Amino acid sequence: MSVIEKLTKPAHSIDMNDIIREGNPTLRAVAEDVTFPLTDQEIILGEKMLQFLRNSQDPVTAEKMGLRGGVGLAAPQLDLSKRIIAVLVPNLPDKEGNPPKEAYALQTVMYNAKVVAHSVQDAALAEGEGCLSVDREVPGYVVRHARVTVDYFDKDGKKHRIKLKGYNSIVVQHEIDHTNGIMFYDRINEKDPFAVTDGMLVIE
Repeated sequence: MSVIEKLTKPAHSIDMNDIIREGNPTLRAVAEDVTFPLTDQEIILGEKMLQFLRNSQDPVTAEKMGLRGGVGLAAPQLDLSKRIIAVLVPNLPDKEGNPPKEAYALQTVMYNAKVVAHSVQDAALAEGEGCLSVDREVPGYVVRHARVTVDYFDKDGKKHRIKLKGYNSIVVQHEIDHTNGIMFYDRINEKDPFAVTDGMLVIE
C-alpha cells in the first residue's frame, strides 16, 4: 500500500505516527507540483491534513490522539513529496477575552503554493518557531519576509492570489519551505541566533 493510499483510507485519521522527523530525506527533497484535475486521493489528503490541524488544536481530541498542536502541515511531512499544504490559524480572543467573530484567520488547503512577491522588510516570531517534524527546541529568530504575496490553486484547480502579513505570512512561508526542502532552523543565524537585522519586525 502506498503512503497516500494509507493516509486517505476512510477510517484513517492522520496522527503523529504519520509525520516523519528530521533526518528523513523526504524533508530535504524539492516536492513535485500536483497536476490538475487532482486525483480524489489528493483532494481527500488535503481535507485530512486540515482535519489533523483541527484535531491538534482541540485540547480534548489532541490529548486523546496524542497530538502536538499545529497551525500548518505540508505533504512532505507525511513522506509525500507533493506541493500540498494545509494551514489553520485560529483568531485569538480580544483583550476582554471575548471570542473572535471568525474562528480562523486562515483556513485553507493550498496546492502548488509559491511566493511570487515579498517585502524588503524581514520578520521573525519573538518566541521562535517549532515544527511537527522536529522533536527538539531550536532557539533563535527564524528570519522570514514580513509580507508575502502567494499564488496557489484550490482543490477545484482555481487559481488564487493572497497577500499575507504578520503571523499568517510566517505560517504559510514555513509550510511552503517544506515543499522546497527547507527546514525552519536553516533560517536562523548560526553565529548569532537572536541577531536582529536592520528594520526587522519581531512579532510578539
